[in-house]
Amino acid sequence: EEGGVVSTTLLDLYESLAGGDQPDSVRLHTTQNCVSFGKAMTLIKEKASSISNDLETIFSGIDALVKRILPLIVATIDDRSWRVRWTAASKFALVVQAFSKLDGAMDALVPAYEKLLQDPEAEVRTAATFNLSEVARTGALVSVDATTNQEVRVPVAQRLVKRVVSLTEDDSENVRAALAMVATDLAPMLGRDMTIAHLLPPMLLLLRDSTSEVRLNIISSLSMLNEVIGAELLTQSLLPAILDLAEDGKWRIRLAVIERIPLLAKQLGKEFFTDRLLSLCVGWLGDDISSIREAAAKDLQELTALLGSEWSVSNLLPRVRQVMEHSSYLRRMNAVRALSLMATAMDVYTAQWEVLPILLEMHCDPVPNVRFNVAKGLGMIGPMFNPSVYEGQIVTILELMKEDSDRDVRFFACQSSDSLCATFDKKRNDN
Repeated sequence: EEGGVVSTTLLDLYESLAGGDQPDSVRLHTTQNCVSFGKAMTLIKEKASSISNDLETIFSGIDALVKRILPLIVATIDDRSWRVRWTAASKFALVVQAFSKLDGAMDALVPAYEKLLQDPEAEVRTAATFNLSEVARTGALVSVDATTNQEVRVPVAQRLVKRVVSLTEDDSENVRAALAMVATDLAPMLGRDMTIAHLLPPMLLLLRDSTSEVRLNIISSLSMLNEVIGAELLTQSLLPAILDLAEDGKWRIRLAVIERIPLLAKQLGKEFFTDRLLSLCVGWLGDDISSIREAAAKDLQELTALLGSEWSVSNLLPRVRQVMEHSSYLRRMNAVRALSLMATAMDVYTAQWEVLPILLEMHCDPVPNVRFNVAKGLGMIGPMFNPSVYEGQIVTILELMKEDSDRDVRFFACQSSDSLCATFDKKRNDN
C-alpha cells in the first residue's frame, strides 16, 4: 500500500543506500537488492487472490513500487564505477527473471541491458554478453526498438538479435568469445526464418574471427543452430574453420577441437563427418604433443560408440592399420592404444574377429614401447571375451611377452596376465 512500511521506510532507506553519494562497496549491492524486491513483488502478484479480495489495490501498490525500483536499477547502468556496472551486467539475467512478469518492467530493463552491451569497459560488455540468451529467454513483449511505435511489440529475442552484429565487431576478443558461447541459444527463440536472416550471418562472421578461442567457442555451441536450420547451411563455412583450428599452433586449441569432434560428428551427421573430417581425426595420432595423441585415441573410441561397430570397422580400422605400419614407433604405439580403446566400444563379436587379431600381431613389434602397449591393451579388452578366447589366444601371447627381453614389456605382460586371471577366476566362481 502507498502508506505501508515498504514504501515509507524500506524503500526510502534503500534509495538512500543506492544514491551516488554512497561508496562503491555499498552501491555494488543495488542490483542484488533490486532482484530481491522484484522476486517479492512477483510472488505477491501471483498469490494476490489468496491474500486479499481487493486485487486492484494490491496491483496498484505493486505498480507504484516497481516505478520506484526500476529507476534504481537503470541508474546502476550509468554508475561512475565500472565495478558497479559490471555487477549489474553479471546479474542482469536475475534482474529480468525477477521483474519480467511485472507490468512495464521489461520496457525499462531491455534498453538498460542494451546500454550495458555498449558499455565503455570491455569487462562490463563481456559480463552483459554472457547473459544474452537468459535475458532473451523471457516471454515478455517489448517494442521493436527505442524509436519504433510502442504499439509494435515483439519478443525480447527478436529485439536483442539486432545487437549481435555489433558485438561480433567488438574490439575485445573476450566479448566476442562470450558472444560465441551464447548467441546460438537464440535460434530456438527466433525460429528458422529469423535465425537464417538475422543470426546466421553474424555467426558465420565469428567462424572467421581472427581469435582462435572465438572460433572454437562458436563451433562448440552449434548444436542449437543445427537443430533449428539444419547442418546443410553450416557445412560450407564450418569446415574451413574446423580445419584451421585443427592445425592451430597452440596445442591446447588443437586439443579443444579434438574434444569436440564427437559432438561435431553427432551434429553434422555420419556421411559428412566420414567424408570430410575422419582423416583429420586419425591424423592426430601422429601429433607431436603426447596429450593430443592420447586425446585422439580417446576420440576414436567415442566415435566408435557414437557411430557404431560396423561404421568403425569400415572407416576407422583400415586407417588405424595404416598407422600401425608407419615407420615412427610413436605412431604405431598410439595406433595400438586407439585400437584397444575402440574395441571396448564395440560389440564382443566385432572386437573378437576384427580387432583382437590385429592387436595380437603387434606383440612382435621391434620397439618395446609398442609391445608393452599391446600387453596393456590385451589387459584392457580381455574381460570382454569368453574363457575360450582368453585361454586360447590372449594367454598364449601374454606368456610369450612375459619372457620378453625388455623389462617394461615383461612388467606390463605380468600385470595384464594377473589382472585377467583374477577376472576370469571370479567369473568361474560366480557361475
